Amino acid sequence: MTEVLYYLDCYLNEFEAAVEKVSDGKYVVLDRTAFYPESGGQPYDTGKLVREEDGAVFEVVYVGKFGDDISHEVAAADETAQVLKAGDKVKGIIDWERRYRHMRMHTATHVVANVIEREAGAQITGNQLGLDKSRVDFSLEAFDRDKFAEYEKMANDVIAAKHPVNFYLVSREEAEEKLSRLTTLAKGFSEDIKEIRLVEIEGITIEACGGTHLKNTGEIKGIKIIKLQNKGKSNRRMYFTLVD
Repeated sequence: MTEVLYYLDCYLNEFEAAVEKVSDGKYVVLDRTAFYPESGGQPYDTGKLVREEDGAVFEVVYVGKFGDDISHEVAAADETAQVLKAGDKVKGIIDWERRYRHMRMHTATHVVANVIEREAGAQITGNQLGLDKSRVDFSLEAFDRDKFAEYEKMANDVIAAKHPVNFYLVSREEAEEKLSRLTTLAKGFSEDIKEIRLVEIEGITIEACGGTHLKNTGEIKGIKIIKLQNKGKSNRRMYFTLVD
């Protein structure tokens, strides 16, 4: 099982690890990692692995989670470099600009989704983070487009108030005893997950989430809703971007 370093420290962008196994010369599983694997609407991290022995650089072009393993797809920056092998010691370096942008988007998504859930009674049915824009899908019968200017202002008020963001690792039983619902997502949270990572925006929301987040809502700076779509009966979509 890969030790997940970003659960309690999303700002860790360099780390040391050992290679546990390699498949097809390019799919690398480490004993521990701070790279985020594509999951839950958040894109994967990119960056590089640097082998301790000879300084050979391997670009990380994709990261995915397969069972208990987080796999890093790598490409050697120097074609003459030998492939990584089990036992190699490496330094992982994450593309911080990409990671931090996704952190801002993800925490912003929690803020705006909470506003829509609270004010409109909407259930969140999906989301997809991006570097330039992100979307939130939700189930809502009455689609009052004029209300979304109010929701945007409410979300930006939360952002401006600089609420601290906290993380907790707890058992599923403890999480279910503590919370009325584990997530804003309509589909709920997989029953297979027995240890829950809770993300709390103080005074606003607390819910299960495995993604990377900021320490404070103030780091989001602000959001702007840029597009609303009616995708069919009770199926709505909202796009937003960050205000830099």
